Amino acid sequence: MSEAEDRKPQSDEARSGFDPEITSEFAIPAGLAVPRTGGEPETTSEFAVPNGLDVGPPAAGEGEGSQFSLPSTYSAREAPAAFTPADGVPVVSLIKDLPWQDRMRTMLRMPVSDRPAPEPGPRAEEGGPAVPRVLDLTLRIGELLLAGGEGAEDVEAAMFAVCRSYGLDRCEPNVTFTLLSISYQPSLVEDPVTASRTVRRRGTDYTRLAAVFRLVDDLSDPESHLSLEEAYRRLAEMRRNRHPYPGWVLTSASGLLAGAASVLVGGDLVVFVAAALGAMLGDRLAWLCAGRGLPEFYQFLVAAMPPAAIGIALTLADVDVKASAVITGGLFALLPGRALVAGVQDGLTGFYITAAARLLEVMYFFVGIVAGVLVMLYVGVQLGAHLNPDAALGVTKRPLWQIGASMLLSLTFAVLLQQERSTVLAVTLNGGVAWSVYGAMHYAGDISPVASTAVAAGVVGLFGQLLSRYRFASALPYTTAAIGPLLPGSATYFGLLAIAQNELDAGLVSITKAAALAMAIAIGVNLGSEISRLFLRIGSAEKRRAAKRTRGF
Repeated sequence: MSEAEDRKPQSDEARSGFDPEITSEFAIPAGLAVPRTGGEPETTSEFAVPNGLDVGPPAAGEGEGSQFSLPSTYSAREAPAAFTPADGVPVVSLIKDLPWQDRMRTMLRMPVSDRPAPEPGPRAEEGGPAVPRVLDLTLRIGELLLAGGEGAEDVEAAMFAVCRSYGLDRCEPNVTFTLLSISYQPSLVEDPVTASRTVRRRGTDYTRLAAVFRLVDDLSDPESHLSLEEAYRRLAEMRRNRHPYPGWVLTSASGLLAGAASVLVGGDLVVFVAAALGAMLGDRLAWLCAGRGLPEFYQFLVAAMPPAAIGIALTLADVDVKASAVITGGLFALLPGRALVAGVQDGLTGFYITAAARLLEVMYFFVGIVAGVLVMLYVGVQLGAHLNPDAALGVTKRPLWQIGASMLLSLTFAVLLQQERSTVLAVTLNGGVAWSVYGAMHYAGDISPVASTAVAAGVVGLFGQLLSRYRFASALPYTTAAIGPLLPGSATYFGLLAIAQNELDAGLVSITKAAALAMAIAIGVNLGSEISRLFLRIGSAEKRRAAKRTRGF
């Protein structure tokens, strides 16, 4: 062997043994003895089995498994009742001829795993519209509904219907008081797409609300084939359309509403005129405050002052009129019945955050009304006005006048809500029926006013839901104005008057009665709506298993 051959193995050893120690920063320093691990890899992870833990070998034929694999201790023969009921899972049947509101609400109230798959539609990968554009359209529709005063569950149902009409079945809408969001996941292995939208302003326009419901109805109809561009065009038209009634009509309607409410609680012609003038003056002052950018709290405070001031002025002038009826009529035009019903409805259907926010808004409005009336009552008491908080309003001797006044009140309330002219007659009749039921139970049957109000409100909700299903529209235009005659205006006034005269106990009792009447109205309307769905054979106990979530399951 030559000298060159003797040096070659040494060069190989040098390259394989010494070069890594020189070039790597993880090399073991010379002189450091490291015990051998018996072939165990140097690197471990947080999922490695600790030393000393004896784990048996996996069963024969068992794979690695995933998060969707059944536990090894699960047995289909001995499954506990928590997985499957003893009598099986009832089949969900959604009839196509029913309104989309009921179908979508039923699906929202059931678990996600039990929702039936939608009919095949134009998906994005098959030439349909892009997913972000569908989600944007859904959010814009939900924004108009929420800003118009619709309940959170109905807004989610509409958003769910729009998404499913374009084939997006794995979508989850979420509605709060000021935020709308929706998430869509194409499949279990793909990332979800989420979009959100904030509701900054709210306005009362039930004509626009009805147009949005017609759009959702057309989108849910499989025979209409409404394109995304056509839907956007119709949304733009809704935003550009002006209100159906001008400002002077709204001011006149506010005055007529207050006058009708004063007759409803026992006023005569002079009281009618005085209450109408006070309400119209308050309405104009509220418009002035709104134009200056003041919050709604101050708008309600200012609007509550003129009716109270006129009632006190008539008392100081020794005019033989019922000042309490004048002030009560002015309060009827300001009480936030629409927001109260929506807030209680959200709470009854499980949307507690939205319900709390709506009820807090109602409380602020009510505090504004209380502050405005109390200021004028304190001024009147200091000036020597003799206002008697124990005076009873004569409301039991003129049933025909009261029914006529209740219908006029509902008519003017519908105008203030900017309803379509085609719905005004129906809601006017519904308001007359509501007062007839209340008067028959409370005055003729001597039943408590809270129970009578709840039953009358239930009739309003029942008829309103049936009319809305017949017209395939929202139920708000048929129910909100009809509850106007039932609002607790007189109880609110007498409570405030007692507080102004330092009779806190009597004032708190009357205010508590007003709150109980308001809750009875809201709960009655919601209960009547639920009963109407039973007649439509949708949302029954065996088809609405998702109602368990509101019972803690």
